[in-house]
Amino acid sequence: MTVAIDQAVADFQAEATSGQQVKLSDLKGQQVVLYFYPKDATPGCTTEGLDFRARFEQFQAANTLIFGVSMDSLKKHESFKCKQEFPFELISDEEHALCDLFGVYQLKKNYGKEYMGIVRSTFLIDKDGVLREEWRNVKVAGHVDKVLAAAQELHKR
Repeated sequence: MTVAIDQAVADFQAEATSGQQVKLSDLKGQQVVLYFYPKDATPGCTTEGLDFRARFEQFQAANTLIFGVSMDSLKKHESFKCKQEFPFELISDEEHALCDLFGVYQLKKNYGKEYMGIVRSTFLIDKDGVLREEWRNVKVAGHVDKVLAAAQELHKR
């Protein structure tokens, strides 16, 4: 079963950079942004991460944690995070369990080839663990501004 708007997100635990274990139930009281992206150190994924980095303090002011999620290894994540100076953690989902929970691991097509991969998507979870917003099949330009506006609005409630 995948997530649905206005429904509680099933508790999950995942490995992240900086040696962290991210468990959704431990994050209650804070809003959470999970942004799923295809691959570390690619142009679109780097731009998206840099956009989140540029607005990090604004997300913090809205009581919102940010986590990037891809199927890359923790070692690759650590390198990507360090090189781009991301102030947030990256979750490694090599077995795509989290991707499956959010329904973002899908059949993709590129230059006539079909393959399974992550469809760029972002999810905003409220302080009680309920999914409030989702953006699927995201185009990077301007996306983070939309997520920030939604996080700020949700924080006001």
